[in-house]
Amino acid sequence: MSTNHHHEPNIFQLEPVEVTRDVIDRTRSRGSRYWGIVGLLTVLLVVGLVGLAMRIGSETTKLGYYAATFSFLFTTTQTAPLVSVAFRMAKNHWRRPIARASELFAIVGLFNLLIFIPLMIALPSTEGRWTIWIQAASWSPHVFDTMMLASLVLCGLGLLWAGAIPDFASLRDRGGSKIHRRLAMGWQGTVRQWKIQRGLLGFLGAFYFMGIIWTHYVISSDFSMSLVPGWVDSIYPTFHALSGLQAALATMLLTAYVLRRFGGYRDYIPMETFWGMSKIFVATSLLWFYFWWSAFITYWYGRQVGEQNVLQLINFGPYVYAFVIAFLFCFVFAVFILIWNPIRKSPGALAAVALMVLIGCFFDRVRLFVSSWSVSDLRNQHHLEHVPETVLPEAPDIMIIVGLIAGAVLVYMLATRLIPVISIWEMRELKLYQLSRTLVRKKVMVLGKPE
Repeated sequence: MSTNHHHEPNIFQLEPVEVTRDVIDRTRSRGSRYWGIVGLLTVLLVVGLVGLAMRIGSETTKLGYYAATFSFLFTTTQTAPLVSVAFRMAKNHWRRPIARASELFAIVGLFNLLIFIPLMIALPSTEGRWTIWIQAASWSPHVFDTMMLASLVLCGLGLLWAGAIPDFASLRDRGGSKIHRRLAMGWQGTVRQWKIQRGLLGFLGAFYFMGIIWTHYVISSDFSMSLVPGWVDSIYPTFHALSGLQAALATMLLTAYVLRRFGGYRDYIPMETFWGMSKIFVATSLLWFYFWWSAFITYWYGRQVGEQNVLQLINFGPYVYAFVIAFLFCFVFAVFILIWNPIRKSPGALAAVALMVLIGCFFDRVRLFVSSWSVSDLRNQHHLEHVPETVLPEAPDIMIIVGLIAGAVLVYMLATRLIPVISIWEMRELKLYQLSRTLVRKKVMVLGKPE
């Protein structure tokens, strides 16, 4: 099969029936390269699980990289569906080609929940340490964290299913599996069914939006701040959630580029999609600095010994290398590269910036989580009396980092075998808003305003 994009169909040139057939064919057809990548990711996942088994039972101070990796995966994968949810609420046309790709990341939430459970078991007792949650055994932070994450996973899966029902019906009608017939739920495309589906998308989307922000607050507060005596910062959970939005946009920019460049969806994902995301990407990069500075200046200005030790711990002390990388990649380089229009109009350049931001986000989680989990003396509830030494990654930590990230990618790739990565009904609906007009002797495409 030729990979020359000139032979690929253009979404605006295809009839609705052809769009359906083309996307379904691409979903069903997977070459040797796809299965080779799946095999490699499976091996890496096994390596990561071995590293995780080696770390379970270790001292709390040695679990920082495990916590940082989980936080990174949660930040990038489970926040990614907001790209579809938020811009569906804003009724943007450019999000349609990547709407399903972003919602598919909700399946990765199941993987995140599974790797979260051992981390909860590994947490130290809440007795004798400061926490923002109720101290009763049945209402410990462990219970709150697990409940919030599990609820978010269920909401994300419901959002994915509601958005994919018409596509399940299309797969069912074209010889799909029993799974597709069950998931289609007797969909016939009646007016009543479309109204119910739109209502479900709006309802579940709103709850997912609120849930992801709240879960960011819960996990960041309990997994990071509560492990460091005296680290009480109301701005930090907001910073964690905002950096999650930035990382989600970076994740989707990189995913869209991979689908466009290597997945055969070049003409389904136009430049307008990258252009729309890039503008929001610049804004979130600027906000990253704003919230970091707000948190920093509060601690710096107070000049109290315990607070200065916290600043040394997370910014200028043993994890200064992680802070410098995060600061440069998430703010300085990102902003001063993205302000140039040629960069924002180049999918390859945007993908490179997105990868850089994801690397910066990982090191940001290292400085915040590894540093907090490195504190061994949790008896003093009010001050951090001394700054612990740097905890560098060992062989099990590297295995965990590589393996768990590979596992998240593996789950996503396997999900694309079941669910089309391009929303068929949304692309067909896009054609209803399409209108060709002549402007100054040239045919231009005009898109109508959605309802």
